[in-house]
Amino acid sequence: MNAAPLAFVAHVGDIGSSARACNDEWLLARKQQFSRIHHPLVLVPGDNEWTDCREQSQRLRAWRGHFCFQEKLPVERQAGEFCEHVRWESAGTLFVALNVPGSNNNVRRPDEYAPRMEAVFAWIDQSAALARQRGLRLALLMQADPFVTAPRDGYGALREKLRELGARQRTVLIHGDTHLYRDDEPIPGVRRIEVWGSPVVDWLRVAF
Repeated sequence: MNAAPLAFVAHVGDIGSSARACNDEWLLARKQQFSRIHHPLVLVPGDNEWTDCREQSQRLRAWRGHFCFQEKLPVERQAGEFCEHVRWESAGTLFVALNVPGSNNNVRRPDEYAPRMEAVFAWIDQSAALARQRGLRLALLMQADPFVTAPRDGYGALREKLRELGARQRTVLIHGDTHLYRDDEPIPGVRRIEVWGSPVVDWLRVAF
């Protein structure tokens, strides 16, 4: 990546297995690795770093302490506790980072899920309006694959939001989670790009 002329690098979460990533030592080691990237880096939290850990709130606070405010980009940050929710403009696109993790979006913990998703939807709505105002494409980045369903669906409301967005404006969804590469349109008007995951450890260059 350092040899390529990139505007920025985005990592959509899961910087280690949950068996390894639930401690500060691992996060600091990955932070040191990321420091070798010459381009501005935006990191999105993944389930392996917090929702799959025993002490969820503690691990998310630790993640924020290590990685929030580290972006070397002119980002705008959502007010309040969700410092990982940032947005920035590049290549005619408004990029929007969201804390939507795998493991069914942690819906099993409604005390955590509800306020976070309220913030997620507010950030999406504000960003979508801003993109329309500026004539920009909208790109959402998250760790979870929101098309994975379960009996108690943690992504149903998010998919409805994506349907609304796709009907109104050009929208791209970039995510990880299920360790497959996809470039498709699961919802009309929403281009979905899923990046590879372990055991395929590589990077994907996206040009709009």
